[in-house]
Amino acid sequence: MKRVKKRIGDILIESGLVTPEQIEFAISVKEPDEKLGDTLIRIGYVTENQVMEALEIQLGVKKISLNDYKLNESILRLISEEYARENLVVPVTFEEGKLVVAVADPLNYYVVDDLRLITGYNIKLVMAPKSEIETAISRYYGINSSLDKIILNYSEDEDEQGAEGDDTPLIRLVNQLLLSAVKQNASDIHIDPHENEVVVRFRVDGVLNVEKIFPKIMEKQLISRFKIISGLDITETRRPQDGRIKMVIENTKLDLRVSSLPTVNGEKLVLRLLNLKNNLGSINKLGLNEENFKRFSSLIKRPYGIILVSGPTGSGKSTTLYACLNDLNTEDVNIITIEDPVELQLKGVNQIQVNPDVGLTFASGLRSILRQDPNIIMIGEIRDTETAQIAVRSSLTGHLVFSTIHTNDSPGTVTRLIDMGIDPFLVASSLVGVVAQRLVRKTCRECGEWRPATEREKILYHNVGMDIEKVYTGKGCPSCNFKGYTGRVAIFEILEINDEIRHIINKGGTEQDIREAAFKYGFKTLIQDGFEKVIQGITTTEEVLRVTY
Repeated sequence: MKRVKKRIGDILIESGLVTPEQIEFAISVKEPDEKLGDTLIRIGYVTENQVMEALEIQLGVKKISLNDYKLNESILRLISEEYARENLVVPVTFEEGKLVVAVADPLNYYVVDDLRLITGYNIKLVMAPKSEIETAISRYYGINSSLDKIILNYSEDEDEQGAEGDDTPLIRLVNQLLLSAVKQNASDIHIDPHENEVVVRFRVDGVLNVEKIFPKIMEKQLISRFKIISGLDITETRRPQDGRIKMVIENTKLDLRVSSLPTVNGEKLVLRLLNLKNNLGSINKLGLNEENFKRFSSLIKRPYGIILVSGPTGSGKSTTLYACLNDLNTEDVNIITIEDPVELQLKGVNQIQVNPDVGLTFASGLRSILRQDPNIIMIGEIRDTETAQIAVRSSLTGHLVFSTIHTNDSPGTVTRLIDMGIDPFLVASSLVGVVAQRLVRKTCRECGEWRPATEREKILYHNVGMDIEKVYTGKGCPSCNFKGYTGRVAIFEILEINDEIRHIINKGGTEQDIREAAFKYGFKTLIQDGFEKVIQGITTTEEVLRVTY
C-alpha cells in the first residue's frame, strides 16, 4: 500500500465534507486524547460513515463491516488482546497470503510495520467502524476466551470464585460484559436464567437485545460474581435483594444499580447503568420544540408550586429533573433533594439518599428538609399519600417542588393526585405544571432516507391536524447494528395549570375536561409532539406509536 502522508482534516476538506473554519472550531473543542475525526463526528459536522468513505476514496483502503465475518480463533491468536485494544485493530482473514486486518484509523501508518513484525505476515489493511472493532475485541477476545477457560476448569466448588484482587477467567468475563454494555450505550443488563441456559440481554435505545447465551453450568458462578461486587448476600437466593456496583474497569468508571429476583429457573439479575458519561445537561438540550421550551422555562422559574414529571420507568424523567436543577442551581438558592438512589451528584446541591433501614423514607426525609430553609426541593418520586400531602404543603408555604409520578399522560396526573387522597382544591392551588414524556429512538443518520408516506400514515397525521408527504427511515447498516436507529430523543406533553383548569379541578372535572381546556392554550399531546419530530426527520411513525399507544 502506498503511504500518502495526509491528515484527516485535509482529506475531509478535499472531499467537501467540512470547511477549514469547521476544522479550526473542532480543533479548539477537541479533548486532549481525542482524535480530530472523532471530534468532528461528536459535534455533528460529519458522520462516521462519511469519514470512512472519504478515507476509502483518498487512501484506497477498503471499508468493511465486521458483522459480515465470523472471526477465526486461530487468526485472532496472531495479535494479542492488549495490542488489539490499544490500537483498535482486529485480524479478520487471510487473502492471497496476506493477513487482512481491520483498523479504525488507517492514517496510523506505523501499525502496518508493527503488525508485520508481530505476526510474521504481510499485512493488508481494511477499515471498519470503531464501534464494531471495540465490540469484536470484547466479544472474541474477552468473553469467548474467558468462557472457554471457565467451562474447561469448571467445578461445583467454584461458586464464590473471584475475590477482588484475583485475575480469573470469571472476573475477566464479567468485566468484559460490563465494558461491552458501556460500549453499546446500554441502559440495562438483564441476566435471565432459563431451564437449560443463561441469557444475557442488553437494553439499547429502549429495546432489549440478546448479547450472549451461556451454558446452564455457568449460572451459579456468573450470578455469584455479580452479587459479590454489588454487596449482595450470595447465600440468600429465596428473596429479592438490591445492591450497587461502583468500580473502574480499564479506566472506565462504572456505577450500576443491581436488583435480584428469585424465579423458578434461578435468580434473575437486572443491572441499571447510571450516568456512564456523566453528562449534566440543561433544559435546552432535552429536545423540546420552541413552544414547549418557552412553556417549560416559564414553569421552572415560578417562585413556588409543584412541577411533576410523569412517565414509565426508563422514560428519562430523572434526566429532565436534573436538567431543571442544573439551570436553577445558583449561589442565592438552597436546593435540597431526596432520592432513591442519588443517580448524579450535583455540585452545590444538598442530596439525600433514601434509607428505609434507618427510617429515612421520602416522607420522613421531606419533613426534615423543610426545617433546612430550602428554596427548591426535589423528591425522587411521589409514591404514597403521605409524601404527596407533604409535597403539597411544602409548595403552599413558598417552596418550588419538583418530583416524578407514574401516570400515562399529563391530565391523568391531576386525577391521580386526587385518587391518592389530596383534596381537589389543594391540587388546584399547588400544582403549576405537569410534564409527561417518553423516549423514542432516533433514525440512523448513516442509512436514513426519505420515502413517501403511506396512506395509513397520512390518515394518522390528518387525525391530529397534521399533513405529511414523506418520512425519514433507516434501512439498517453496521453503524446502527442493522436496526435503523441510533440514540434516543424525548417527546413531551406539557400541561400548564391556568385559572380555567384550576376551576375545572376544583369542581371535580374529568381528565377529558382538563384536556379540552388545555387545547385552547396551545397544549400538544405526546403523539402530536412525536409526529412533529417525524416530520423533521428525527424519528419514525412506528416509534411514536410504540411508546404512545
